[in-house]
Amino acid sequence: MLWFFLAVSGAGPAFPRRGRPCPRPQPLPAAGGSGARLPVPRRAGGMCGRTACSLAAENLRRACAYRDRRGQHRQPEWVRQERYQPSYNKGPQSSGPVLLSRRHLQQDADSSERVLMDMRWGLVPSWFKQDNPSKLQFNTSNCRSDTMLSKSSYKGALLKGKRCVVLADGFYEWQQQSGGKQPYFIYFPQTKDAMDKEMEGDEEWKGWRLLTMAGIFDCWEPPGGGEMLYTYTIITVDASKDVSFIHHRMPAILDGDEAIRKWLDFAEVPTQEAVKLIQPTENIVFHPVSTFVNNIRNNTPECVAPIELGAKKEVKATPSNKVMLGWLKSSQEGSPQKKENDLPKWTSQFIHSPSPKKTSADVLQQWLGKQGQPAAKKHKA
Repeated sequence: MLWFFLAVSGAGPAFPRRGRPCPRPQPLPAAGGSGARLPVPRRAGGMCGRTACSLAAENLRRACAYRDRRGQHRQPEWVRQERYQPSYNKGPQSSGPVLLSRRHLQQDADSSERVLMDMRWGLVPSWFKQDNPSKLQFNTSNCRSDTMLSKSSYKGALLKGKRCVVLADGFYEWQQQSGGKQPYFIYFPQTKDAMDKEMEGDEEWKGWRLLTMAGIFDCWEPPGGGEMLYTYTIITVDASKDVSFIHHRMPAILDGDEAIRKWLDFAEVPTQEAVKLIQPTENIVFHPVSTFVNNIRNNTPECVAPIELGAKKEVKATPSNKVMLGWLKSSQEGSPQKKENDLPKWTSQFIHSPSPKKTSADVLQQWLGKQGQPAAKKHKA
């Protein structure tokens, strides 16, 4: 950990310089702002290069419920909600939902207040001088934890407190095999809580527990003026033991609301304290999925559906596979409604302590359909 403190020492406070918040974002044009074209999506060197986030905008907001500094139950306000598009297959240069402190956008705001914002995946540093983000010559969709305070692309933003939480149902990773690459879907364990009826309005969210990944964001303004472009990168660490057979790297996952609070509240938690949160976690489960997900254009529930590998390596997350199968079944068109007692739900990690390890049981298929599906055509065989 010594390098963290050496890099941070003498760098000043973790606030934006001169106390200025990031500019309030204006709607971005679909092509990325000011007519700029961004690179074609690609996997980020086999690290975290593909995610799924299938919740509709309002349900995503409910799933991110938290308690503020005064202990009050809150839901983060959406910024630029109309830009958010749910997807089962998000890649670099697509946009995705992130949490950040409201103070980044409003200088006098309580730094413990959170907002939801749709940002583009693949960080463009604020100091980048070219007129087109596609001219950035290196991949910034992932940021290694061991170099994030030494590489100029990330160091400045991190020392200014531009920390965010990247939200997803889970992420995909590919295991190298003799016959090619086998994709896996990796996510938080899901628990079944007894529940008598669906929730509405501001009631506590008991749906899919979102994966919460540590990220860094920045805002770039074209040299000639124009729309501000907000972008982020996902921090990666050495893979935990359970998933190291799939790949040697994994996202830095923030498990529980206390970790999320410390990562986001840059005014109260300085950089040298926040970086202690960046480490591997064992509190994840996984299952193999079809190579259907390999094509970034495929955006249906089939991307996350568990498959059988036969005699290949046994998947340790069998209970969660059943959870996911249950979630997927109800997402199919014309599916009969399951009995209420068969509907597994989860309490929000933003309110309660981290879920117990590897204790899932039958769900994934329900929430793909119940909580808002992406606007995508179903895959035809």
